[in-house]
Amino acid sequence: MASHFLLFGFLVATCSVALASDPSSLQDFCIADPKSPVLVNGHACKDPKLAQANDFFFSGLHLAGNTSNPVGSRVTPVNVAQIPGLNTLGISLVRIDYAPWGINPPHTHPRATEILTVIEGTLEVGFVTSNPENRLITKKIQKGDVFVFPVGLIHFQRNVGNANAVAIAALSSQNPGVITIANTVFGSNPAIPSDILAKSFQVDIKTVNMIKSKF
Repeated sequence: MASHFLLFGFLVATCSVALASDPSSLQDFCIADPKSPVLVNGHACKDPKLAQANDFFFSGLHLAGNTSNPVGSRVTPVNVAQIPGLNTLGISLVRIDYAPWGINPPHTHPRATEILTVIEGTLEVGFVTSNPENRLITKKIQKGDVFVFPVGLIHFQRNVGNANAVAIAALSSQNPGVITIANTVFGSNPAIPSDILAKSFQVDIKTVNMIKSKF
């Protein structure tokens, strides 16, 4: 009987691990067909006989993103939406450009761990552990340095120099998703009631409405 419980525990643990990332590919590739009427977790595959090099190709990461916005950063994604051949491969990447003292605001990736490499400049990076500790883990990193943000945790980057900075980040999902905290909380559609946000953030409703007006 004890051995049965051990076997059950092992199956639960291994199944949990298996479900923690994108589904594994069972063929050489599965090029996304966004026009397919078939609804699946991800994208249906187009006929592999119709595969061509452009299904696995993207050009443009050498181009700087436009950082003239309120936060002073721009993310250029390269995921399954840009490269259909990434479908089922469980990986994607982004280029992040930062104006001097620009930030990539606190956000999460619900489906991916992120590993970031600084290409130019110096960044202050960090993430916050989950409740109840909510501990900030932060570090200043420079050109050639690498930092990891665990899946689902709120994290950020800030350019701490007077020149532009650039980073490349890889993510462990073909479609990692992004939830920018401020946009989500103060810019949802329809809006979260202001009295809920006022009580949650321990401020008055007037302050909440002022912040909402910016989103």
